[in-house]
Amino acid sequence: MKLPWQIVEPLDARLFSEVRQAAIFECCKWDPQVEDVCTLSPLPLVLTGEAWRELVSLAEKLAQEAVAAEMAILQKPGLLKKLGLPWALRRRLCAPEVVSGQSRHMRLIRFDFHFTTEGWRISEANSDVPGGFNEASGFTKLMARHYGQAAASGDPTEKMAAAIGKVTRKPGTVALVHATAFADDRQVMVFLARRLEEAGHRPMLVAPDHIRWENGKAFLATDWAKGAVDFVFRFFPAEWLPSLPGRSGWWHLLGSSETMLCNPASAIISQSKRFPLVWDELPIRLPTWEAMLPKTFDVRDVAKSGLTPESLVFKPIFGRVGDMIKMHGLTAERELRKINRSIRWHPRMWIAQERFEAVPLSTPSGNVFPCIGIYTLDGNVIGAYGRIARRPLIDHLAQDAAVLIAEPVALPIKNQTIYDEPIRTLQIVGT
Repeated sequence: MKLPWQIVEPLDARLFSEVRQAAIFECCKWDPQVEDVCTLSPLPLVLTGEAWRELVSLAEKLAQEAVAAEMAILQKPGLLKKLGLPWALRRRLCAPEVVSGQSRHMRLIRFDFHFTTEGWRISEANSDVPGGFNEASGFTKLMARHYGQAAASGDPTEKMAAAIGKVTRKPGTVALVHATAFADDRQVMVFLARRLEEAGHRPMLVAPDHIRWENGKAFLATDWAKGAVDFVFRFFPAEWLPSLPGRSGWWHLLGSSETMLCNPASAIISQSKRFPLVWDELPIRLPTWEAMLPKTFDVRDVAKSGLTPESLVFKPIFGRVGDMIKMHGLTAERELRKINRSIRWHPRMWIAQERFEAVPLSTPSGNVFPCIGIYTLDGNVIGAYGRIARRPLIDHLAQDAAVLIAEPVALPIKNQTIYDEPIRTLQIVGT
């Protein structure tokens, strides 16, 4: 087996302390600590050039297939119920203006890749509100300065700002719509706002009910700002939209908006982890998804699959950040009881997925399990976001890791079970 990463040394404590401080103040990384774990990793994930090119190709194919599948599903409204979408969303998604409006909007997706004993696999697609810009753009650049023979894997925030500029064709008013009470969401939006300001735009940090709609166009309706909006960047989960007051006109965010969106909330179609359960009813095939995503089952059909519960992962269909994941040997007993109860009471809100065996990365402090999030914007890769965990579950305790690109280096494996053969390391550049 040829591993996709290159072994490097982590930054020493002094250099990493400087990087961490810069991430807090320059990159709006306001949550650098969770419990007793630093959320930033002093060890970057350095991919070989060959691995990076493979991930780029796979992610772009996945993005193209996802958008095509969403359009096919919108043509067959009966499938929306099978995805577990709330009734209020299903009713609005069926509107002809939503279906016809999809092509005018930007699509930003992040695919979470894991290197397994069978090669690359994805655990999910963050189609609706992918985050991680602070780390993928800011923290990654800070780390890249210290690894002289490697390059950052891109800057998705810069690419996003540039794409918005092409749409508005002038310095425009950009509404950054998010759940304003959540600090982790706020830090992402503040970071993006800074980049937009640098590009000459006027970013406005607002909640979805700060927007009003007139003839399908978005307008600010706040105590501190009013007027037309040139672009709406939505960072508010689609499944939360029906809980908003009717006067907010939230359904325009599904795709009927005349003001360009990123993302239209119709992205919830491929965000739902029940997405694979409707593939057989589509007029198109999704060969890359079928190869990359482990087999997925309705939890009520697990017995028919012939797989044991130990070989499955149970996930809520709109779960995020690894929350409420049931994995044999990893989920705490108290949480396990809560998950099992929810599966019994609300089976339509859960799926079971065949478990893959992730290949660990050997580090000076022990093995870790990497996850590489690849961003695509309108089908083109624009950067990457890394996370590493001490166990094969990427949850809130996982660390954010810079994703860097180096020249390919083969790593011999003995018996396909040992992953710590030493190879040459990148030069670490001091300050």
